[in-house]
Amino acid sequence: LLLALQVRLVMKAHSFIRENVPRVLSSLKDKSGTVHIPRISQYLYFLFAPTLIYRDNYPRNPTIRWGYVATKFAQVLGSLFYAYYIFVRLCIPQFRNSSQETFNLRGLVLCIFNSILPGVLILFLVFFAFLHCWLNAFAEMLRFADRMFYK
Repeated sequence: LLLALQVRLVMKAHSFIRENVPRVLSSLKDKSGTVHIPRISQYLYFLFAPTLIYRDNYPRNPTIRWGYVATKFAQVLGSLFYAYYIFVRLCIPQFRNSSQETFNLRGLVLCIFNSILPGVLILFLVFFAFLHCWLNAFAEMLRFADRMFYK
């Protein structure tokens, strides 16, 4: 989790620098008196907005739909509980008796192959919970209107 957050921050910092350094350098080269430097509030909004492309201003919704936010957070919780249920009921029993038995390659391969389908399902649930529900909830709370930016 820490590594994922660090990668996100590095990618956002790269985008911020890539968008603003040419602007500052061109204003210094032109010897103009005004250098446009983004405000700290613009940078903080960019840090929490669900986008990796820095802009000074983003389209904003006029209101926050709190029912939508609550629904998305409920979907995150539901996805996490369902992933936990799949893990406990389908993955853990495969490996439970392996600590008492002697090691054999056949048993290990069977455990791994029996855990592939539940593992993929858990992976899809985590992606749905984070990439769809979590980011859409934060986009709604920040009134971020450009949800189809990358389309």
